[in-house]
Amino acid sequence: MAQPGFWDNQESAQATIAELKSLGAITKPLEEAISAGDDLEVLIEMAGEDPALEADVTAEVERLAALVEALELKGLLNGPFDSKGAIMTINARDGGTDANDWAEMLLRMYIHWAQKNDYEVEILDRQEDIVAGIQSAALAIRGPMAYGYLKGETGMHRLVRISPFNAEGKRQTSFAAVDVSPEVNDSVDIEIRDEDVREDVFRASGAGGQHVNKTSSAIRLTHMPSGIVVQCQNERSQHKNRATAIKMLRARLARMEEEKREAEQAAKYQEKAKTGFGSQIRNYFLHPDQRVKDVRTGHYMGNFQSVLDGNIDGFLDAYLRWRAS
Repeated sequence: MAQPGFWDNQESAQATIAELKSLGAITKPLEEAISAGDDLEVLIEMAGEDPALEADVTAEVERLAALVEALELKGLLNGPFDSKGAIMTINARDGGTDANDWAEMLLRMYIHWAQKNDYEVEILDRQEDIVAGIQSAALAIRGPMAYGYLKGETGMHRLVRISPFNAEGKRQTSFAAVDVSPEVNDSVDIEIRDEDVREDVFRASGAGGQHVNKTSSAIRLTHMPSGIVVQCQNERSQHKNRATAIKMLRARLARMEEEKREAEQAAKYQEKAKTGFGSQIRNYFLHPDQRVKDVRTGHYMGNFQSVLDGNIDGFLDAYLRWRAS
């Protein structure tokens, strides 16, 4: 970073800074744990002479144990793209207006989680529903190990509650699909041939002033060999929307390659791969009682609102341990 001309290429510079942050996320806690171990050794010697320090020894042991546990968890983030940022898409599925509202609730949850962890959030695309909530959204979450932590969120999220959109107050089940892919830069070799991609241009939908609905600035890309479809209509510039859509397509193809590698690895041990899009992964209940439970890991929280406020680290940690088991 100290070299002349480092900032001449902004994209390359930002990638280097992101790599530094990812390395720091490992080395700084490691240095802290080593220092805490040295302090504990001294404190134990002092407690041998002064029994009044025994309580301090217990507290320091607990602190060091927490540091080591956090490091062990970071050690599970060893995938080829785990250090990268994450591109997340959220789509409303079955459940009508409730599903659109549920998709927006999930979008808010992930934004709050990112903010709590000092990650950068950029909304890449957002399609509002006419009645309430969103039909879909795409966002980039950038920070150390963002993809490594969030990749386990891929799948179907199910909400059960008394519907606020039903005049009879009936219980409603609604679904939203979440997909998480690594944000990869041009240094990662992802082959996209022009002849394999169909580009559709259309008018952006939704409220957006005079310009947004009068020009065909929205872009939809279909990667025909894989069937992957991405679209972006957030920007007024067709060029910017195309650049974002290509970035999203590269991310989806990178994740597809990662899943292929994991499936091949699992086949060697005659196991079922522990990733995949489309399966139900978590149930969120507001009725008859409040609770959130992960289908895969069994991790459970009884405070629904706390989860929706972005306190999902327990679920992310439990998935990493389950995946490594």
